[in-house]
Amino acid sequence: MNPSLAIQIVLMIAVFYFLLIRPQQQRAKKEKAFETGLKVGDRIITKAGIHGKVAEMNEDTVVVETMAGKIKMEKSAISMEMSAKLAAK
Repeated sequence: MNPSLAIQIVLMIAVFYFLLIRPQQQRAKKEKAFETGLKVGDRIITKAGIHGKVAEMNEDTVVVETMAGKIKMEKSAISMEMSAKLAAK
């Protein structure tokens, strides 16, 4: 195997890791921290666009109080970006 070819393959793998894999891992880590940081009373927006306030918390689920009533959903259904924009207002 040609040494320059081996170097090119290693560089391609490194670029692939730093441009695709690492940012996705960091994003997943931030989302996990957001989910664990939720507390009762937080105003949130779900990924489906439903606005509400956290009424109850369980290990993997939350009960969200909306204008129409209460909805039980998974914590992963809450949008980190949209909820952060709502909190910034």
